[in-house]
Amino acid sequence: MKLKERKMNVRITDGMEPPSYAHEGDAGLDLRIKHDVTLEPGQRVNIGTGVAVEIPQGCVGLVFPRSGLATKHGITLSNSVGVIDSGYRGEIGASLVNTSDETITLDAGTRVCQLVVMPYVPCELVPVDSLSETERGTGGFGSTGIG
Repeated sequence: MKLKERKMNVRITDGMEPPSYAHEGDAGLDLRIKHDVTLEPGQRVNIGTGVAVEIPQGCVGLVFPRSGLATKHGITLSNSVGVIDSGYRGEIGASLVNTSDETITLDAGTRVCQLVVMPYVPCELVPVDSLSETERGTGGFGSTGIG
């Protein structure tokens, strides 16, 4: 498949810039906030991006935090990764949380998250009485050790 072979309809509101890739080859489209926001330590807020998209059928939009904002300033998404289904037509919101111990102010237009669009595989669920055996089995969190 050629780069940018798929098309995605986008609706921009509130005078916002359309989302964009920062560099050729980037997976995520940068999304910006449409209002100034000040976040106290531990505070959460859902703020609009002024962007609505039409995710192509057979794809999902995944909204990730921007790593630099999270690492340098402690601002990340409260839901870790947002899921945008192909049937959703509303504005994409950014559920920001301040994990630092400092008050942080972000100006309108700040890139706060990124949208990655990718195909998914829908599965037919088949009820069974048991699942196949594997080496790991039912071992969950920490079952493989620390090191």
